[in-house]
Amino acid sequence: MEKVILSSKLSSFSKHWVPKIVGELNGQYVKVAKLQGEYVWHQHAQEDELFLVLDGAMELHLRDRVVQLRKGELFIVPRGVEHKPVAHKEVAVLLFEPATTRNTGNIENELTIEAGELEKI
Repeated sequence: MEKVILSSKLSSFSKHWVPKIVGELNGQYVKVAKLQGEYVWHQHAQEDELFLVLDGAMELHLRDRVVQLRKGELFIVPRGVEHKPVAHKEVAVLLFEPATTRNTGNIENELTIEAGELEKI
């Protein structure tokens, strides 16, 4: 058991939209990621997804509204809800979701990373 220093973990990589595992508990991954630009519309049929902004600001586009998130704010996207993360400038986020969650949910494209392919840092 070691404490996790999120700022150190975030400074260890620069690629956007590639979550890194920083912890595990009860079948869930705690991940950090850097986001910039627009992601793909997707949904997770079986999993809720928590976004906590660590630094910067972002938007979570839902089909009926846009949720603005700033540092220290979080939003939980319920399972089955289509969403598209957007970061106009680089943002650092903490994600909390089941270990089996594929980053692009029901969509497969060049950004897809299968749950078993995620890097632990």
